[in-house]
Amino acid sequence: MSAFSALSGKDFAMFFKKKKPSAIDMENLPKHIGVIMDGNGRWAKKRGLPRSAGHKAGADSLKKIVTACNKMGIRYITVYAFSTENWSRPKEEVDYLMNLLLGYLRDAENTLAGENVVIRAIGSRAELSEEIQEQIIKTEAFTANNTGIVMNIALNYGAREELTTAVRGIADDVQKGEITVGDISPELISSRLYTGGQPDPDLLIRTSGEIRLSNFMLWQLAYSEMYFTDKLWPDFTVRDLEDAIIEYQRRNRRFGGV
Repeated sequence: MSAFSALSGKDFAMFFKKKKPSAIDMENLPKHIGVIMDGNGRWAKKRGLPRSAGHKAGADSLKKIVTACNKMGIRYITVYAFSTENWSRPKEEVDYLMNLLLGYLRDAENTLAGENVVIRAIGSRAELSEEIQEQIIKTEAFTANNTGIVMNIALNYGAREELTTAVRGIADDVQKGEITVGDISPELISSRLYTGGQPDPDLLIRTSGEIRLSNFMLWQLAYSEMYFTDKLWPDFTVRDLEDAIIEYQRRNRRFGGV
């Protein structure tokens, strides 16, 4: 009898399972991480709490994750805070989310800015209240000279809207004679996106078990590694972040090559 024949099916699978490294390779960190923070509402429902409690818990998780990324030396993180489709949610929930985001931006001086974070809001601002628009300007100016991680808060963001805005801008420049049709390239389009000048995400993390992009960074995620977890966002810990990065480091990124 061979040694393998004595193994149960579970043991056999475990025998051949590639052992994951237990520590992050600090020389192979993703430069940019995108995060779809999903599951706040379900987290609250499981606990018999209002959805607003889930969003508050999610905001607390965000602070921990951004701080951890900054300490690791990750240069950019883009978090999906409010989509162009989220306006269809109940008004009470939308109002709470807007107030939560406003408070998050106001508290930047005492929270994330203290961690040397550069805060930027990406998305269409026209639909946001004047108060939020003014606070975005203040927060971006306040954190502009920080030297740590750049956190893009995708607020009233949709990738299709982003691409439409970029295309309109390019078409306008062609019409004005500032560029020609022949000048249009992937690099030009990238430069006109909200994340222009930043590297595309190397890693996308989505929580809550959903496996889709939900209109998030469709252009920028072309060659990103994707990591999906059943964890609800408020339960997503720094250890979970580390696991996602370790999984990213196990993958062979070929960018369409061999």
